[in-house]
Amino acid sequence: MEQFNDFLIFLDSNLSGSWWFPALLIGTGIFFTIYLGFPQFRFFGSAWRLVSGKGDKTDAEGETTPFQALTTAMSGAVGTGNIGGVALAIWTGGPAAIFWMWITAIFGMTTKFVEVTLGHKYRTKLEDGSISGGPMYYIEHALNMKWVAILFAFLMMITAIGSGNMPQINNIALVMNTEFSVPKLFTGLFLGTLLWIIIIGGIKRIASVASKIIPIMGLVYFGGALIILAENYHNIIPSFNAIFAQVFTGSAAVGGFLGASFAMSLKYGVARGLYSNEAGQGSSPIAHASSKNKSIDQGVVSILEPFIDTIVVCSVTALVILSSGVWTQKFDTSFSKTDMVILDGVYSDQKNTNGEYIYPEQISELTNYVQSLESNVNEFSGTLEVSNGKLLAENITILHSRSIAEDVVVSSNSNKDLYSGSLNIVDGKVEESVAFKGKSLVSSAELTAKAFSQGILGEYGGKLVAIALLLFAFSTAITWCYYGDRSTAYIFGEKGVFWYRNFYVLCFILAAVIDTTIVWNIAYVVVALVSIPNLIALFVLRDEMKDLTNDFVQKN
Repeated sequence: MEQFNDFLIFLDSNLSGSWWFPALLIGTGIFFTIYLGFPQFRFFGSAWRLVSGKGDKTDAEGETTPFQALTTAMSGAVGTGNIGGVALAIWTGGPAAIFWMWITAIFGMTTKFVEVTLGHKYRTKLEDGSISGGPMYYIEHALNMKWVAILFAFLMMITAIGSGNMPQINNIALVMNTEFSVPKLFTGLFLGTLLWIIIIGGIKRIASVASKIIPIMGLVYFGGALIILAENYHNIIPSFNAIFAQVFTGSAAVGGFLGASFAMSLKYGVARGLYSNEAGQGSSPIAHASSKNKSIDQGVVSILEPFIDTIVVCSVTALVILSSGVWTQKFDTSFSKTDMVILDGVYSDQKNTNGEYIYPEQISELTNYVQSLESNVNEFSGTLEVSNGKLLAENITILHSRSIAEDVVVSSNSNKDLYSGSLNIVDGKVEESVAFKGKSLVSSAELTAKAFSQGILGEYGGKLVAIALLLFAFSTAITWCYYGDRSTAYIFGEKGVFWYRNFYVLCFILAAVIDTTIVWNIAYVVVALVSIPNLIALFVLRDEMKDLTNDFVQKN
């Protein structure tokens, strides 16, 4: 698994982790924003009018109303990224990453407008009477590039599993286990069965479920968030300061957080922004294609998605985490082998009475190390002795979850008794099958749960996050199966959809017990891969989009 994870990290470093992918993603949004005359602002009011029901084309061809199409697409976008993804962005890129999430969303509103309009325009009625649309259809029919359309559809099949499926159940299972002690496998099996029952009903059943879940989960989550923010109102302005103050310099080390460079803040802000609102991925057009509406009207409606998803929901999550201060605190947690490394030498993140790090040069070295930059930090190789769960060596430092671990205890994986014996360490990694526990930073949905557990809500805050995450992430997995099966139908016909749905559910169940870090790294890679052909196609079709936009302006 560690070798596979290293391979994923290598791929990610050359895709979303490199300079060109954020430039392509944001650059596409900037180009269309200027080229189309800032449609995300000009058409914002029209979007609310259309989604409210005014102008519904109920007699038009399609399977869902504009509102159902929006909520279906929203259920695919509003998910783990809004709860766990925001926390992950802060954990890796610091508060400044949130600024880049906002930038991605603002320009993503235009990108979404373009891809949904084109996806709806080139939609197709299949032999069974159902509607199917998405980037594969405008790539084939508008660009006459069938092979690229097939490539996109194939990548979307993988993305649906690697992005819309696995991270969702992985986070659900983690939080349900942490907050309610529900075994991860049970969560996977129970929700996997429920998922299968829903998805076999097709888009009409999916849209019906999504239009009911979205409002409920919004009320549950926002209610708890407002309580936390009201309690920490005095930290809201400082939280905004933390976001803006270090946008172009990176986030400085504070507490257990070792710091993040500008490149890390930009990378994870853009990556989490894309993962959250999906602008440019080509997924939302598949849901919107089923709407009973004109193409340009449905494109206008889709402008609301990145706004609600990232500007509103993700911002609320970020403010809860930052204002509560949990992002710099260490908590008792079980260590993931993927996120743990043993270093040669003793490092400290302790502070003096003035609140300054006692050894700032060590923090600087560790910051470079965790960001894979040049540093003098060496990984430990050799043998370590353990007695009753305690490491006897005094010349090592354990790094877990990008922080210096404290109060580390080693136990046997087989019976969970305190471990005594020798451990073989190779390049900082433990070869024996043992479990490590201790205090360190936490990330993903667990960090958000810790933020909600502070103050008046207490342990009920974490449970509220678990329930909200269950609704958010499960609805996302439902919608993404539809994206995957429409892509399957495009390549293999409807006969292949049955097999894809069953494979999708199997991966959903297995991901409940897979390492969290590996699941997220899969998501990073496949999201970038599927976005590239779609973004290029949008740019090639810019003149057609310009004509459609001008036509909408003249008629409104």
